[in-house]
Amino acid sequence: MNRNELNRRELMQRLGITATTAGIASFLPSLASARSPLRNTTKAKQRIIWVFSPNGVIQDAFWPKETGAEFELPEILKPLEPFKNKTLILKGIDNRVRGDGDDHMRGMSCLLTAIELFPGNIQGGGNTPAGWPQGHSIDQELKQFLQGNDATRTRFGSLELGVLVPDRADVWTRLVYTGPNRPVAPISNPKQLFKKLFGDPNETKLVRRVTDVVAGDLARLRGEVSVADRRMLDEHLQSIREMERRLEGESLHSRIADPPQVNLDVPLDAANMPDVSAVQQDLLVAAFKSDQARVATLQYDTAVGNIKMSFLGINEGHHELSHDPDDKKESMEKLIKIDRWYCEQIARLASRLSETPEPDGNGTMLDNTTIIWTNELGKGNSHTLNDIPFVLVGGGLGLKSGHSFAFKHVAHNRLWLTLAAAVGHQLKTFGSEKLSHGGVIDELLAK
Repeated sequence: MNRNELNRRELMQRLGITATTAGIASFLPSLASARSPLRNTTKAKQRIIWVFSPNGVIQDAFWPKETGAEFELPEILKPLEPFKNKTLILKGIDNRVRGDGDDHMRGMSCLLTAIELFPGNIQGGGNTPAGWPQGHSIDQELKQFLQGNDATRTRFGSLELGVLVPDRADVWTRLVYTGPNRPVAPISNPKQLFKKLFGDPNETKLVRRVTDVVAGDLARLRGEVSVADRRMLDEHLQSIREMERRLEGESLHSRIADPPQVNLDVPLDAANMPDVSAVQQDLLVAAFKSDQARVATLQYDTAVGNIKMSFLGINEGHHELSHDPDDKKESMEKLIKIDRWYCEQIARLASRLSETPEPDGNGTMLDNTTIIWTNELGKGNSHTLNDIPFVLVGGGLGLKSGHSFAFKHVAHNRLWLTLAAAVGHQLKTFGSEKLSHGGVIDELLAK
């Protein structure tokens, strides 16, 4: 304990301030700091959100028939019409990672890691048993890159959100990995996410009550102490007043960090999936607005997800429907309806970002945020890992938006290398070294 700390404790004792009150008072500046994340506004931000939905897509209703800048959005992608000039559609990007595990397992846990699974004892529907991936995911790679620079460092670096993701942990449920054998669980409970981002909603009221008491005591006792003690008292009072200003939103930073008004008590069940999705999206946008992270994942359900979307009038499970043959018209129509609903969620997120101005006044948040909608499979009933859905919406990465591409079996490792290059992170390989051959996909870069 240093002499200054001892002097402060002696002063508090002589003034009759309780240890509890003094302890809380000394904690307040650090609390205010924790609630005011780092914000760097000297350069346009670059943000990325990966959004996952399961079980493949109905390909004929998903991929445009045309390539280039002149294309029509198919039935599933119609909700993106308002953002067509900011949309980049990539057909022909394959998950070519092979080895242990079935297609759903590799489709999910190799999606962002782009590397093989370890041998293990988790048995899927086919192939050999497998374990966790042998490497980290691309979101975490970019997080570490951005966190390594003072100009792009944020409070959390990355956020992992879920919508109705179950509590169990396995290669079908985990999208994000910080390293080999190190899965990250998404936060699927809005209350838990809100607390992580903004603290306990009752915390601020309690803190304000305490600061009023402490500040009153200090002001009353100021005239009863020596000049030296008064100086120490004034420093303590100043720190409390500064914390109050932050909490009251008198600074720009505090106003930015104001939490959104959302329903944190929404039931976490399939019938309320649209409401859960909206709350999680609104919290994510608020977190980005206050610069608490610039990388995020938003995971809907899991690989082999079998949610019954009764709110769409569909009573069969999603995975159950995805196994039906192509000639079963009723099932195909239901699957298109499900995929279109997921696309509506992408459009809603894009809309929320587009209607939110950048805190520095330069454009909207969508101008500097790229949403990447993807899936663990290309087509559900064939379990193919070819033509994985990749639809990018937004800007800020210098990619060729407003285009539809059709590649010929390009490994998705190269897409992750392209994204890394877009944020200034020059990687030669990511995930599997052999699948990284060819490097950045130059066609995606705006000239």
